Amino acid sequence: MDRKQQNTILVVLGGLSALAPFSVDMYLPGFPAIARDLRTEVGYVGLTLTSYFIGLSIGQLMFGPVLDRYGRKRPLMAGLLVYILAAMGCAFSPSIHYLIGLRLFLAMGCCVGMVGGSSVVRDLFSGREVARAMSMMMAIFGVAPIIAPTIGGFIVTTLGWRYIFGVLALIGAFVLIAIKQILPETKGADPSISLRPKNVILGYLKVFRERQFVIYVLAGAAGGGGLFTYIAGSPFVYIDLFGFTATQFGWIFGMNALAVVVGNQINRVLLRKYDSARILLAVTALQSATGILLLTGSFIGFLHNMAFVGLVVLFLFGFGFINPNSAALALQPFSRNVGSASAIMGSTIMISGALATGLVSYFHNGTAVPMTLMMTACPGTAFMLMTIGKRFVRKHPQTVRQ
Repeated sequence: MDRKQQNTILVVLGGLSALAPFSVDMYLPGFPAIARDLRTEVGYVGLTLTSYFIGLSIGQLMFGPVLDRYGRKRPLMAGLLVYILAAMGCAFSPSIHYLIGLRLFLAMGCCVGMVGGSSVVRDLFSGREVARAMSMMMAIFGVAPIIAPTIGGFIVTTLGWRYIFGVLALIGAFVLIAIKQILPETKGADPSISLRPKNVILGYLKVFRERQFVIYVLAGAAGGGGLFTYIAGSPFVYIDLFGFTATQFGWIFGMNALAVVVGNQINRVLLRKYDSARILLAVTALQSATGILLLTGSFIGFLHNMAFVGLVVLFLFGFGFINPNSAALALQPFSRNVGSASAIMGSTIMISGALATGLVSYFHNGTAVPMTLMMTACPGTAFMLMTIGKRFVRKHPQTVRQ
């Protein structure tokens, strides 16, 4: 397979992976409108994020062994069909309870793209090329959060929040067609992999024996929790607390997403000289310091609104380094059971997201403190995990043992 074909596949995978952020970022500007229309509070609307991340977590664990057993392409198409139907259901939700439930199924449909995308990359690449390929895919993935809030804000103000989910269903249909027509099968079916619950659990336990995998999955999940915290808390902080309009929020959110994309691309350059582990340590240290400034500013109130926005941009710039490097290091020990390993990795990250968004909603107190406190704790936890875990990685070299 030549470079052009590989790049085409990465574009398709980037679009597939972009469904997950589109499904979050596009409806964030509609939180106040959803609360008014469904006669509830913004805090309860935030629970639609929590159910979404729970769905992503459960769904990835379900699809991981399926991707190893039946190959990549057919499970991807099945998941997209579930996604399209759930999106249409969300558009017609009569209450917040229905919306919370349907968001869970929406997540279970699109999560197959997250597991399948990283599995296909691992099928095609090895070593540092995995991190570089994921950085390229993340650049395409990163377009979604840049444009999605702006599109969502426009739809909310002109048509209403329900049309957002209609647009998401159309996007899902477009991606389904692209997968069917363009994506090749990168791994054939493997009948030796059983889908019996007992064997699936044993397969997952086998993956957990890799200490390097455990260390970097947990570190990546902790670091990613800072991003999910921002996603959950930013609509209230920027719109209700700081007084930005839905359109302005969309532009700010897009600027933050652009910072993530820039981080992805700088990461590709740095990988030519530095290894992923060193980059992760440096970035999580930078994020921890930025989080402390944001938290202190939230308590004391010395930060101007735009200074707060600028520090958040710097914080999210760091996330552009976390996902590709932690994923590459976590998957490095595997040549078999890649789908299961990817599923555990993605599920752990989404559990982190569910916890982060749930805590931000639970501790909502009319200030930015719950958001900034979590944004400080998450990268700090990742830094400590990697610092403590380094000795175990040295004892267990980064070699393929599966």
